Amino acid sequence: MKKILVAGGTGFVGTNLCKELLRRRHFVYCLDNNITGDKKNINQFLKNKNFKYIKHDVNKFIQLDADIIFNLASPASPKQYQIDPVYTITTNFNGTLNLLKLAKINSSIFLQASTSEIYGDPLEHPQKESYWGNVNPIGVRSCYDEGKRSAETLCFDFIRQYSLDVKVVRIFNTYGPYLKKGDGRVISNFIYQSLKNENITIFGSGEQTRSFCYIDDLLDGLIRTVKTKKDFNGPVNLGNPNEISMNKLAKTIIDLTKSNSKIVYKSLPQDDPEKRKPNISLANKTLNWKPEIDLISGLKKTIKYFKNII
Repeated sequence: MKKILVAGGTGFVGTNLCKELLRRRHFVYCLDNNITGDKKNINQFLKNKNFKYIKHDVNKFIQLDADIIFNLASPASPKQYQIDPVYTITTNFNGTLNLLKLAKINSSIFLQASTSEIYGDPLEHPQKESYWGNVNPIGVRSCYDEGKRSAETLCFDFIRQYSLDVKVVRIFNTYGPYLKKGDGRVISNFIYQSLKNENITIFGSGEQTRSFCYIDDLLDGLIRTVKTKKDFNGPVNLGNPNEISMNKLAKTIIDLTKSNSKIVYKSLPQDDPEKRKPNISLANKTLNWKPEIDLISGLKKTIKYFKNII
């Protein structure tokens, strides 16, 4: 049994990760201040003797004994991270620094949940890990984009300076149960609006694309990554390379929910990427990983979850 710290553990990915680690019979510390997470997500785990919830802000150092640290602590959707952009960028830097210091003390394996936002509005398509990105450093999204980029810098400096066992994964759009309704992520927005028979809001022409990975596939990739040898640090893309336009996604969700919703269009926000698709050849080769759950199957599971919470 490993002692595993999940920072950001009451959020979407964090809740699902805690659940999977408990299923694998590890001891889990769940750390979160619930700025964007929801403690209700983890109520199901509170009676488990292998689970401990600690309300804590990673901007402050905490001493714990952990074999593995997953750093998921950051607001993750544009709607959330733009509410308090100063908090977003400082959490990504200071929070990562504090958790890296803890990993150094404990000689822990450290996994940094980075993001496809590293690539900005990409000039390379699909995006591979060697691409440095096309990011506006002073735009409305840069609190998150540059926060995650600076966190990657910290990770690789800790590798070089302290020989720490750090893994960096760049997570592309992910969806599934425990997505928060109204958090601004496209799939949760579309499903919620469809189930309520409200207008589905698309920003821009709707021809911009994303590639969506179901949460179970992502969790498999994260766990495979922490099991790699110390000399593998990444960064490695984790995402589903099957690309879809926002127009087609909206129509697919309307069909699956048998909704009466209509599509309405609004102006595209500043620096919103036109396309996003991961090159996952490194994950294929190094982790023997690729997504297994197709979009329709994943959407059906996610719609079922939203029906229950609505």
